[in-house]
This record gives sequence, C-alpha cells and structure tokens, in this order.
Amino acid sequence: MKKWSNKWTRAAIPALLLHCSIGTVYCWSTFKANIASYIGAGVGDVEWAFSLAIFFLGMSAAFAGNVVEKNIHKSSLIAAICFAVGLAGTALFIMLKSLVGILVCYGCIMGVGLGLGYLSPVKTLMLWFKDKKGLATGLAVAGFGAAKAIATPIMTAMLDSGMELPTMFFILAGVYFVMMIVGHLLLKKPDGWHEEEAPKSEHPVRDFFGKFKVFKDKTFVGVWIVFYINITCGLAIIANEKSMISTIGLEYALIGTLCAIFNAGGRLGYSAVADHMKDRNTIYKIILASQIAITTIALILAFTTGLDNSLLSVIIVLALVFVVNAGYGGGFSNLPTLLSDHFGMKSISTLHGVALSAWAFAGLTGNQMASLITGATGDIKFVFLATLVLYLIAMVVNLLLIKPAGHEKV
Repeated sequence: MKKWSNKWTRAAIPALLLHCSIGTVYCWSTFKANIASYIGAGVGDVEWAFSLAIFFLGMSAAFAGNVVEKNIHKSSLIAAICFAVGLAGTALFIMLKSLVGILVCYGCIMGVGLGLGYLSPVKTLMLWFKDKKGLATGLAVAGFGAAKAIATPIMTAMLDSGMELPTMFFILAGVYFVMMIVGHLLLKKPDGWHEEEAPKSEHPVRDFFGKFKVFKDKTFVGVWIVFYINITCGLAIIANEKSMISTIGLEYALIGTLCAIFNAGGRLGYSAVADHMKDRNTIYKIILASQIAITTIALILAFTTGLDNSLLSVIIVLALVFVVNAGYGGGFSNLPTLLSDHFGMKSISTLHGVALSAWAFAGLTGNQMASLITGATGDIKFVFLATLVLYLIAMVVNLLLIKPAGHEKV
C-alpha cells in the first residue's frame, strides 16, 4: 500500500501540480486582447509573447535536459521561480504599458519555466510506473492540456468581475508559485534508482552540444519531424477554432472547453492505449490517419459548399477540431515513452528535451502559417489544404524512418 501511495505522492500528484500550473499558457487567447487594449498595442504585436513562450519552452527543454537528468529538484525549483516571476513581471509591465517588458517576461522568462516544468516530472513518472509508462506520462501531460479548461472560466470570471488585468496576473503568479513549489517538494525518484555518474570531461562545451548528435540517428530525426508537423498543424487549426465555430453558428465558450477536454483526453487516452501495443509508434500512425481523414473531409466540404451553419458543416467542423485537438495532445504524451522504447531510460530527460526543440520551432511557425494563409487568401480552406499536405508528409516520414524499437544506442 505504501509503495502504491508513493507512486502518487512522489510522482503523479507533483507532476499534475506542475503541469496544471504551466499548462495555463494555453489560456493566452482569453486575455491577449485585454493586454493589447490595456497597453495600446496591436493584438498581432502582443501575440509574439505567446510565440516566444512556446519557443523558449522548447529550447530551454532542449538545452537543459541534462540539468533535469542530474537533479529534478533543482530543475523544478527553477521552473517554479521562472514561471511565477514571468507572470508577476508581465503584470508589472502591463501596468507600465511596456510591450518589450511583456515579451521578455511572458515570452522569455516564463518560457524557461515552462520548459523545465514540463520536463522535470516525466522521467520520474516512467520510473515509478514501469509497466504503465504511457498511462503515467499521459496523466501528467493531460494536466497540461486540462489546465486551459480549468483556468479559462476562472480567468474570465476574474476579468468579468471588474478586476484589473495586472491584479489578475499578480494573483495567478502567487497561486501557481505555491502549486509548483508543493510539486517541487513532493517530486522524488524511486529509492532504488541511482543515476550513473557521467565521466568528467575536459571539454564541457563540446559535451554540451554533443547531445545533439542524436540527430544523426534516422529514427530520432523521424520522430522529431513527425512531432514538429503534428504541433504545427495542430496550432494552425487551433488558432482558427474560434472563427470556425462562429461560422457554423455556435458559441465558442462551451466548444472551446470541449476542445480542451479532447486535448487532455488525447494525451491520456492515446498513451494508455499505446501501453498495450507491441510497437508504440502504431499510435502515431493512428493519430495521423485520423487527422488526414477528417482534414480531407473538411477540405472537400470547404471547396464544394463552404462552411456554414448547416448540420453537415457543424458535424464536420466539430469533428475536425476535436480530432485535431486529441491528436495534438496524444503526440505530446507518447513522445517520451516512444523515445524510451528506442533509446532506453538512461538519458531520456536529455533526449526528450532535445526532441522538444520541435515544439519551439512549431510555436514560431504554426500560428504564423495560418495567419499568413488566411491573410493572403481570406479563406480557411487553404489552411486545411496546407495542413493536409503536412499530415501526409508526416505519415510518409513515419512509415519510412521510424522502425519498431530495438533500443538504439545514442
């Protein structure tokens, strides 16, 4: 009983506390217009804060994976401090009406907290739940996806009550700092696990960049490309959710919450199912196949009758946003376990961090790709076309480069 309890108190619960805090980065659309209005800037200019946050998330995970590998308590503490300071700094610079300050605090400082906070509990979860690694990581990463569904109505209520925008950010900084510090204090690897001491090197700079030698492995390259495309396409569709839902005549508030639930459900469900598959990569093929199918149907509808408030349009648009959200989330939760199947557990935090660099670049390209296409054409159907082509490329890469796991050496 004690051993079972430790799985939750030392791994699952702290992981949820960390991920449910940092996952609120996806609440950005709730208040970005408010920030732009408050400081007198354009929404497009303010939008860069979110893009930078995702970029620094991915890059901090890529470059700090070895820190997480060596000391999860140091990495989770830095994550809590950076995330809270980023939010509090954002509040301060909103008061000062400084766009640059907001970009630095919300985008750069908070982004580092996001990356380290995301990565810190993953290996610990897989060590505690050896037989259900996918379920364990899916549970925590589902917290990241569910954070939007939980926090959005709370933030909306705070703003609707007349609360000043900076005040809301100061409150959020305090609440999430407490949650993350509790998660930091609880997080602990199993007693029987001891990290191997890495030999001391005379060339620390060379070793620092040496982790990227994994890009010489075609399996890792394939995983990275598929992961990057899945996020890029997901962000392109998710960025247009609100306009598509409005086009079919539905209120976005409820549908947006359902999208967040599908996102979280995909993170948990796809990873739990993958635990029972001989080749975990099969789940990525299922995710891509479902996305290709529904995007093709939506594209045909858009090019023939167009999107309107007809029953057919409602069904297809809802199916599109739900399927894409579920696959977007499932891609995240299956990444660390797929990497561990191929490369083992020894350096999984480092490898997972390097793979998350795909998230960094997708954060800079997904939303912007959709904005450029809709800005140039004025029609969402060309976004469907672009994402369909990318999904097909991802499927080809998956089939050609990612073979069944054989514990490749890095």
